[in-house]
Amino acid sequence: MFHAIVSREEWLTARKALFDKEREITHALDALRAERRALPWVRIDQPYVFEGPQGSCTLGDLFGDRSQLAVYHFMLTPGSDHICPGCSFTMDHADAARQHFEQADLAFAAVSRAPVAQIEAAKKRLGWTFPWVSSGEDGRFAYDFGVSFTAEDREAGRALYNYGHMHIQRSPDMFGLSVFVKDAAGDVFHSYSTYHRGTELLMGAFNWLDLTPKGRNETGGTMSWVRLHDQY
Repeated sequence: MFHAIVSREEWLTARKALFDKEREITHALDALRAERRALPWVRIDQPYVFEGPQGSCTLGDLFGDRSQLAVYHFMLTPGSDHICPGCSFTMDHADAARQHFEQADLAFAAVSRAPVAQIEAAKKRLGWTFPWVSSGEDGRFAYDFGVSFTAEDREAGRALYNYGHMHIQRSPDMFGLSVFVKDAAGDVFHSYSTYHRGTELLMGAFNWLDLTPKGRNETGGTMSWVRLHDQY
């Protein structure tokens, strides 16, 4: 890894030039975030019901006493012992961060198609405390929000993920984040969803690594060093 060695004055000149670019991107991101917040909403009329360790609950119940809800679509397939390392990496961040954003009127929950017992085993193993519920193997929630796909759709090439930018052939489940809003009358609305690289927004460790010369240090491929945190 070659880097030029320069004087402090030369470094400062280069750093200031990069700083101007960083400021430009920061302002562009501010504008993008405002546009994201201004997206129209879709009323949720489907009565989604989930199963948790305390029994059944609705999408509205996951809000608790808050008016906004972030749902992470966790890849945990019924009957599989595979716990997605990428989803787990994201949840390590969310479990720590939610103690802060829950003070800003945002609730959090993870949802998977796996049954409650399978979810609870993964949650216990990794020491997580966030709410994590099951939408059921055949529940519509995961399919309606574009993260689960039937075998028939995968075989026919109809399993479209990430707003049609990817065709899923093998995996019945993918990952993503959806945001919902509940009004004073208790009606629930869908405001935003993001998938694939869009979920990098949730991975704070990458922001730290991106400041370093080696960056994400993915010498073996994307997220090649990421493991379940109890495997490091």
